[in-house]
Amino acid sequence: MPSVGRADGREGREGRGLLSAPRLRDGTPERAGLDARELGRLVREVHARTGGERPWAAGAVVVVGRGPVLAVREAAGWAVRYAAYDEETDTPVELPPAERVPMTVDTPFDLASLTKLFTSVAAVQQIERRTLGIDARVGAYLPDFTGAARHGITVRQLLTHTSGLRPELPLYDCADDARRLALLRAERPVGPPGAYRYSDLNMLLLQHVLERVTGRTLDVLVRDGVTRPLGMTATGFGPCPSAAATEDQRRPWAKADRGMLRGEVHDENAWALGGVAGHAGLFSTGRDLAVFCRTLLAGGAYGPARILGPGFVDLLFTPPGLGFALDQPWFMGELAGRGAAGHTGFTGTSLVLDRATDTYVILLANTVHPRRPVRPDSTPRAGAATRVARAVRGR
Repeated sequence: MPSVGRADGREGREGRGLLSAPRLRDGTPERAGLDARELGRLVREVHARTGGERPWAAGAVVVVGRGPVLAVREAAGWAVRYAAYDEETDTPVELPPAERVPMTVDTPFDLASLTKLFTSVAAVQQIERRTLGIDARVGAYLPDFTGAARHGITVRQLLTHTSGLRPELPLYDCADDARRLALLRAERPVGPPGAYRYSDLNMLLLQHVLERVTGRTLDVLVRDGVTRPLGMTATGFGPCPSAAATEDQRRPWAKADRGMLRGEVHDENAWALGGVAGHAGLFSTGRDLAVFCRTLLAGGAYGPARILGPGFVDLLFTPPGLGFALDQPWFMGELAGRGAAGHTGFTGTSLVLDRATDTYVILLANTVHPRRPVRPDSTPRAGAATRVARAVRGR
């Protein structure tokens, strides 16, 4: 097995910050040190964007926190509003009012690509435990994945989307699991490793690496290493029957014909892989994601639990970021610029955490209900983050 060592010389679990970290508590913007007027504007904007005949999203949940205080937890619109999408008239088919399901602050969402953050944390846990080398070649763990092995792709390149792999493979069109695995094993870079190219395949290969070195499946690694110690009881891979609905998934706009989806993973490849995939498949709530953000802002600890040593949390956020995107104004708004980290998900989800101000904002929305938009709009995500940045400055 390749040498792994301490990643970049950072300290691990035995280092600083081993005392219990404060748990989340509900509070007011003022108690969190945030401007209530700016957060009030944020809440009104979320309600406005989930109303009307053609809203940005059928429904949404927004959560804002600073330190251990949850300053905002608000639901707007509908978890289930539509019965189908009418292709002939190019309009949504509304459910009767009595059959719609209102959004609540506890509604679970299909996280889509926010799943990548949990896969990344699971990988850094193995780096901390010396079972995985961040600069080791994938072929050292997966010699049967000949495409990655022959081109020298490394674990770091998977985590930073610099492997050169294309964005995705049509695994949903394969007849069986054997064919899907054969495609993944043979897949080779389409560009030179080192250049940034966002790809779901990075996290799928990383999933296989983690499962090979630990002997456990990804859902078990996430449960035992992240969600269970943190008490994130509403977070897990599907099915999740109470989740907000996503799409009336049909060709030609989608890649599979599955009808209106609720509680089953939206991503076609994750669905083809049984719902557990390194790039998509997790469901969660706003409060559970707040615990996740709080844990990372507190150096890897929450209450008595510690999922990472502080130095390895630093490693996650060292540019260009491991799994996390850093300082991206297109969805982080004015929070971008001093090391803000986060991610978005195709279904309408996003989270941003800002270590400079000890602040985070989570915006969960079902923007693909009842059909994915032709031109996805991240303006509301960036706007929410900007309101939070101004709320910090306003205080």
